[in-house]
Amino acid sequence: MGADRDIAKPVSRKAEVDAFLEHARALSPRSGGRRGRLVFALDATMSRQPTWDMACKLQAEMFEEAAATGGLDVQLVYYRGLTECAASQWVSEPKRLARLMEKIACQGGETQIRRVLEHVLKESKRQKVHALVFVGDCMEEPIDEICAAAGKLGLLGVPVFVFQEGNEPVAERAFKEIARLTKGAWCPFDAGAAHELRELLRAAAAYAAGGYKALSDLSKRDEGAGATRLLAQMRE
Repeated sequence: MGADRDIAKPVSRKAEVDAFLEHARALSPRSGGRRGRLVFALDATMSRQPTWDMACKLQAEMFEEAAATGGLDVQLVYYRGLTECAASQWVSEPKRLARLMEKIACQGGETQIRRVLEHVLKESKRQKVHALVFVGDCMEEPIDEICAAAGKLGLLGVPVFVFQEGNEPVAERAFKEIARLTKGAWCPFDAGAAHELRELLRAAAAYAAGGYKALSDLSKRDEGAGATRLLAQMRE
């Protein structure tokens, strides 16, 4: 993989929110005083351009949410076409990530989710990755190969937060299994629903930067309640 190297339903019941927070407590939080490290992976095939543009506008809020709990380093990973799957350098401020994303145009192609998972596996062996966020809408690969890669990430304690645009059933089955195998979370969002994606990205960033406590603190703030309710669905 190159980088610059080839570069719902609303949930209101308090019990369900508490259940997610209890689930998050068991995940591997940031430790040792280091900044959180989050891989932000997106499907950049042709159908994804509107959501790519939306994510580009929203990504700064991940850094803002994480700033209060030690900060965040983010690596952008994307795939497009038939063979291109690329990773950026790690960046620590939103303007740099925005510049990277603005240079990339979506192209027709097939999914390469297994390559994304295998890349994060290599990165985390070099230095701990605290969370992977993946945003996509379909899956066109052998599910067993994806599950094998996800299982290895689970053994390393890297939760995958899968945010699915739409409700394609084959993708839903695969995405839920990735979340289960990594002790991460899955949640669908509607196409064009910027507010939903914003809350999901903020919540994932809070966890990557500060673990359970940061996520719990976010859920207690009025502006964070929606994100926690959405994340409560992803523990299934």
